[in-house]
Amino acid sequence: MNKETTYQRLDHQVGELVAGHGTNMELRTYRANTMQEALRMVRNDLGPTASVLHAREAPLSRLLGWVPGLRRIEVTASTDVVVPSHFPHLGEGAATQTAAPLTASAARGFVDNEVASQLAELQSMVEDLCRRSRGSAQPDLPDTFFRLYAELIDGEMPELLARELVDRVHTDSPARELADLDALRSRVEHLIEREITVAPPIHVASGRCRVVALIGPTGVGKTTTIAKLAANFRLRDKWNVGLITVDTYRIAAVEQLRTYADIIDLPMQVVSTPREMREAVDRFSHLDLVLVDTAGRSPKDEVKIRELRTLLAEARADEVHLVLSSVASAAGLMNVAERFAPAGATALILTKLDEASGLGHLLPMVRSTRLPLSYLTNGQNVPDDIEPADSRRLAQSLLAAGRDR
Repeated sequence: MNKETTYQRLDHQVGELVAGHGTNMELRTYRANTMQEALRMVRNDLGPTASVLHAREAPLSRLLGWVPGLRRIEVTASTDVVVPSHFPHLGEGAATQTAAPLTASAARGFVDNEVASQLAELQSMVEDLCRRSRGSAQPDLPDTFFRLYAELIDGEMPELLARELVDRVHTDSPARELADLDALRSRVEHLIEREITVAPPIHVASGRCRVVALIGPTGVGKTTTIAKLAANFRLRDKWNVGLITVDTYRIAAVEQLRTYADIIDLPMQVVSTPREMREAVDRFSHLDLVLVDTAGRSPKDEVKIRELRTLLAEARADEVHLVLSSVASAAGLMNVAERFAPAGATALILTKLDEASGLGHLLPMVRSTRLPLSYLTNGQNVPDDIEPADSRRLAQSLLAAGRDR
């Protein structure tokens, strides 16, 4: 019988026992470094009549899983049920082969009687799994790799991606660098930098009106970001800029953008239909740059996202930047990027980097979307707190987040 079948059978047996005794059956779980120690804990806590329902290798924490030699055995026990024996017949005096319970008192004799055979087989499987796990974890790695891995995890990088990067660094690093933490950090930084694709900043040229739209879910900072872009292109670069907003769902957002437009002295149009969008863009065709602020859409609302694409088509947008908040989870970021894909995004803007506890979760999203990063924002100040994306600086920030915690 293979390992998977044995574990599945044991899980099934425990499930049947719990179902047969109702939801009030009390189960207790004990963890120890060895099977003998776990059984001793059962006996001391529940007494000699306790039944051992299940035994398995317990998963270690994400950090301890990399410490060579560590393992944990988990035993589930109860005093509320007598477990039918699944071991060979112990002698002619036994009334049946299924009447003898597997108890903690019986466990004391496992080493020198036939009842020990199946539990010993289970423990042997656990030991084999541990040996294989230790072999794959590369126990001879210097402490610098453990520290590097811990820093990546502290920087909110998903565990599998952190392991992948550390493994790649270990494979590529010369022996003289294995104990040099700074050298290893530099190698990881280079790997991350290569993962990040960057788009050039918005390019404005005389004689042609460039239309750039910002899209994204609610609350990610689109309106503030578009105000920063408008202020920089108008006040710093002296281009003629116009604003269009279709954010008619939140009156406050329209008034916020209008306030910025008045301060910067920019023309602004509010539209609500594709036809109005086309007319507004035509009226601004003499300008150098038109920035379009769209309403926040729920990633789950496919109808609204299709409507958004229709609006952008009427705007004849040259660039469509998907705005995402850095404080969202890795799974949330990837889900939003996938849901907004039909709107035709050409680049990503990441906001609120100053509010994120770590930045490592951004890397899986950058990988999955395959969209280049155009701008990063790290505060609410207009026109400051925005900069063109730089893969090297972002990689440095990502690593620093783990070291600084």
